[in-house]
Parts: sequence; structure tokens; C-alpha cells
Amino acid sequence: MKEKWKYDLITMGRSCIDLYSNDFGAPFINITNFAAYVGGSPTNIAVGSNRLGLKTALLTAIGNDPVGDFILNFLEKEGVETKFIPRKPGSRSSAALLGIEPPDRFPLVYYRDNAADIQITIDDVLLTPIENAQVFEVSGTGLSKEPARSATMFACELAHAAGCTVVIDLDFRADQWNDVRAFGVSIRALLPLVDIAIGTEEEIKAAMLMDVSSVSTGYSQISAPTVTGNLEAAISSILKRGPKTVVVKSGAQGATVYHSDGKPLHVPGFPVEVLNVLGAGDAFASGFIYGIVHKWDWYQATRMGNACGAIVVTRHGCANFMGYEKEVLEFIENNGGW
Repeated sequence: MKEKWKYDLITMGRSCIDLYSNDFGAPFINITNFAAYVGGSPTNIAVGSNRLGLKTALLTAIGNDPVGDFILNFLEKEGVETKFIPRKPGSRSSAALLGIEPPDRFPLVYYRDNAADIQITIDDVLLTPIENAQVFEVSGTGLSKEPARSATMFACELAHAAGCTVVIDLDFRADQWNDVRAFGVSIRALLPLVDIAIGTEEEIKAAMLMDVSSVSTGYSQISAPTVTGNLEAAISSILKRGPKTVVVKSGAQGATVYHSDGKPLHVPGFPVEVLNVLGAGDAFASGFIYGIVHKWDWYQATRMGNACGAIVVTRHGCANFMGYEKEVLEFIENNGGW
């Protein structure tokens, strides 16, 4: 870590309590009990990166409620810096409920009405040392409503001006937007401030979505509609808008890194038995950012991300089950190496 950076990573955005079904394989209507964990994409990434040895801080917000206490207690025990997390009176810490029907059914329900983390303001950003982070990471959901939308864009302005590496996890959750096209509008407005954009094929296409006819609003296991379109064209469009790098996550197949000045680099994943796919993308981001901080090449950084994701999909939850540095490095060596 360069001397100028106080933190390896600061993440910004949503946090919640995750209630995950203990009845593996049972349809959602037949669930009898849940396990309680901590979740939310930037929160998961902060925890995962911290477990890998990065000095990490989180800017989210919680309510004056027991759920907020639950989230904060977990983060403090993990060692993630929490002093920039405000309480938002009158709002609620949010929740997510998940059914687990492997290998491909994971019905997810969000409870985010009046969510505390959407109340993050520009003043909260100014109280956070964004410019002292080597990497600054935000998620697409943070752009879904005000005041978090303006706060997220302002934070990225600060990070970009300070020379931080700005990363966005596209984090497309269609039910958090009043119009699925609004997701693309907001992402495109932010892209000139972004260095690296990470997303699934569907998220990459949604970021460039302008035509509602390209969206199928049928039922989806991850609370998102099916987005059609040309992936290569969407990637090219993103790269023309500011980011130097686009990373497309493809689950068990691994991930592909695209640059405006080079050929796509595909990095294979790791074959594992899947229990729960939720959190895999956040684990990937933690490992990938670890590689960026350590100035690894793109292949190694992506391979590290793939390994972190592979470990998490074999486990029940997200933040609580992120891999540790030694564990992940040994997993790579024991499963095909670099």
C-alpha cells in the first residue's frame, strides 16, 4: 500500500440483515426457519476484503434499531472500520430473505422501504476519508434513490479527483428502481468517474439499456428481469464512457476482463458443488480488489476473485462465510493453481 493511502479499500452502499433458509431444497412457502447473517453488496465486499488482509472501511447507514445493532456488532468483530457509519433516525435497517433450492432456484425478497442506507448524504461522504483509499467501491443500488444517489456520485467525484481506483459493482436489482431503464441512465452518468466496472452479462446489458422492449419482466430468481441485447456492444459502450476495464462475471465459467486497448482475457473458474450462489459476486470483487491493491496482473487478480467466489458458493451465507487470505491461496494451489 502506498504511503499516501490510509485505507486499501473503502466501500459505500447498502447493508442489511440476511435471513437465509435453513431448509435446503424446500420451496419458499415451506420454509420453517432462517439463519441470520449480515449482507448487502458493499458490506459483503468490505468484510471479504478485510478477511483477505486489506485495511478496509465501510460507508453505509443503519437505523436506530436492533437490526442496525446486529450489523454494527458483526462488522466491529470482523475488524472493518465502522466509524463512518451514521445512524439515521426515522429510517430502518433493511433485510433480505432467501430461499435456497440448489442448483438454480434462489428466490430473494428485499425489505428496503425507508432503508437507512438510502439516506446516506453528501455530508456523510464529507465525514469519510474517501480520498485516502487506494480503491473506492460503490454499487449500482446506491444510485436508485435520493439522497444516496447524489452522495454516491459526489463520493466518486472525490475519489476520482484524488487518484483512487474507482470500482463499481453494477448490482442490478430491478425491484429497487421505478423503471428498469433508470438503472442504465444512472450508471451511464457515473461511468466517466469509474476505472473498473464489474457485473454479470445481464447487468452489463442493463447498464446500456435504453429500449424497454429489450426487457422481459417475467419471474427471475434474483429479483431482476431478463435483459436482452448485444453483450459485446454493451461492453464497448461502457469502455467508451470512461472505465478502462470491464469485468464480466460468468459464475462457474469464471470471468472475462475487457480493456479498450486489448483483447478479452478469459480467466477460468473453479468447479465446486453449489449450495448458495448469493454472495459469490461480492466475494469475487473482494478477491479481485485484493489483486488490484497488490498490483497483480489481470489474470492473477481475476483468478483470485474466482477462487473467493467458488469458496462462498459452497456455503450458506455471504459476509459471514467469506474466505480468509491463507485459505483462498491454498484453495487456488490445490485446485489447478494460477
